[in-house]
Amino acid sequence: MTSSASRAAGGSAFLTDTTVTRVDERTWSADVNPRWNVGDNPNGGYLLAIAVRAMQEATGRPDPLSTTAHYLSPPKAGPVTIKVDLIKQGRSFANATAQVIQEGRERVRLLSVLGDLDARRGPTRVAARPPVLPAPDRCVSLRSLSEDAGRPVPQIMDRFDLMLPRDTSWGRVPEDDPLTVTGWIRFRDGTQPDPVSLVTFADSFPPTLIGSVAAGWVPTLELTVHVRSRPAPGWMMGTFSTRFLMEGLMEEDGELWDAEGRPVALSRQLALVLGGRP
Repeated sequence: MTSSASRAAGGSAFLTDTTVTRVDERTWSADVNPRWNVGDNPNGGYLLAIAVRAMQEATGRPDPLSTTAHYLSPPKAGPVTIKVDLIKQGRSFANATAQVIQEGRERVRLLSVLGDLDARRGPTRVAARPPVLPAPDRCVSLRSLSEDAGRPVPQIMDRFDLMLPRDTSWGRVPEDDPLTVTGWIRFRDGTQPDPVSLVTFADSFPPTLIGSVAAGWVPTLELTVHVRSRPAPGWMMGTFSTRFLMEGLMEEDGELWDAEGRPVALSRQLALVLGGRP
C-alpha cells in the first residue's frame, strides 16, 4: 500500500484529514473526520478534496483543473473507499471518474480533468477584478456574526478564519438584488492554500441566503470547481452570489482570489433549500 500521508506534515488538519491510502490499482481508502462537519454531515468540499487526492495518485497529475461532484447521499464520519477509473491519459490532461463509497453505498460520484498548472502556456485575459474588502483585521468573524444572531456555529468553522466586512449585506439583501457573501478566508492552523485546498475553500463560505431566507439546511446536490492558478500564501478572498432561487433550488456562483489579487478558482453549485421558504 502507498499513502498520501507524507504530505500530511506540520500539523496540518487539512492534509491529515484528506490523506488517502492506496489499496490496489483503482482503490483507495480514507477516513472522513467529523471536524469538517456541517451539522451531522461532512462538508461537500472536504469530501471533494479526499476524492481528488485519490485521482491525483491514479493519474500522476498534480492539479484538479475541473472537478464536478454529484452528492448522492451524505456519508458519516469513518472509513470510506474511493474507486477511481482512468478514462483518458493524454499528453497534457488526464480524465478520471471517482466514486466515494461507504457501507457498500455510493455517496459521491465525481468527474475530473487533471493536469499541471505549471506547464500551462497560452493567452490570458481576465475581465474581472477581485472584490474590494477592508483588511481582515478590520472585518468581523463569521463565528461572531453567527453567535450574535443566535445561530449554531458548524464544527467546520473551527478549521478556518473566515472574516466578513462589518457592514456586510449578508442577510439584509433587497429582494431584487443577488444574494451575496464576500469575505476573507484561510486555514486557522497556518496551512497555506494549494490547488487541492481550493476545492474545499469553494464550499466553505456560508450559504448566500442565510439571514434572507428561512432555511434549516442547504445540502449541495452538485458542485463544480475550476482551478485556474496556484494560490499565493496568505489570506484568500471569496465572493459568492445567487441570482436564482426557485422552488427551493438555488445556484451559487463563486470566485476565489489569492493574496496577490489573482483569480485562482471559480465554482458553481446547485443546492437544495430545506426547512423554509422566502
